[in-house]
Amino acid sequence: MSTTTESESAARSGGSKGTASGRAVVLPPLDGPERRLYWAFADCTTIVRRDLTHLVKQPANIAWQLGSPIIFVLLFVFVFGSAMDVGGGLDYKTFAMPGMFAMTMAFGFTNTALAVVIDKERGVTDRFRSMPMAPSAVVTGRGISDVIQAGLDLAVLALIALAIGWRSDGGLGATLAAFGLLLLLRFALIWIGVLLGLMVPNQEAAGNLFALAFPFGMLSSVFTPPSMMPDWLGTIAVWNPVSSTANAIRELFGQASPALGDSWVEQNAMLMAVVWPLIITAIFLPLAVRKYQSLSR
Repeated sequence: MSTTTESESAARSGGSKGTASGRAVVLPPLDGPERRLYWAFADCTTIVRRDLTHLVKQPANIAWQLGSPIIFVLLFVFVFGSAMDVGGGLDYKTFAMPGMFAMTMAFGFTNTALAVVIDKERGVTDRFRSMPMAPSAVVTGRGISDVIQAGLDLAVLALIALAIGWRSDGGLGATLAAFGLLLLLRFALIWIGVLLGLMVPNQEAAGNLFALAFPFGMLSSVFTPPSMMPDWLGTIAVWNPVSSTANAIRELFGQASPALGDSWVEQNAMLMAVVWPLIITAIFLPLAVRKYQSLSR
């Protein structure tokens, strides 16, 4: 992990500093808020590069992240799916694959929490906090790098879906919009993962967060239409943000479920697939930044 040089520290304070080679740091033509914005962006970029570098150097983690979607597809689509009927003559694979995309994004926040806890336990987080860097850079950098990783997960899952015969019936624009909504959901849930990672004491506790992620992903319209559930459970599933994203991308894929209910939230799934992530981000992003800033106080 690289550290901030003396010359960069001087640059942050507003001056120029000569280096051992005789070269001086050339500051951007910024002042006041513009300078702080510049360094916030620069620090965020450094954190993203650092997180992605660590990911590449840990092939076991990559194998786990990319292997999990394969296991879920085989288990739910081919094992349980053979006994499922979602009505309207819709093939269960057609119904389940968009749900698989949404669930993969929903479960991703546990990976975020675990990565944050590892950095915290190893003292990396404290070292970042002792450096002259933007307070938001560690949190926002983690968010951006996780979105990039999520894009890789989606690409692998899409290839698996194509391999088993699933196809999008929507146009190219609609299909890309569907994947955009999936990444938007993942982006929002990252901040929950960052906050939980800063709150839990160790890696063992972070591993237990899957017990929270599992019902969050499963109590939705991912695998079963809420109309086929008991009323009280169906209500929970209908208002689950994962359900809104799953229903919205089914519509964009041209594969809307015939068992879709007539509740307002289900009929406006496209709107809620945007509103829910915005609400989650507005709540948990400031909380995550504040928690990071308050560590060790």
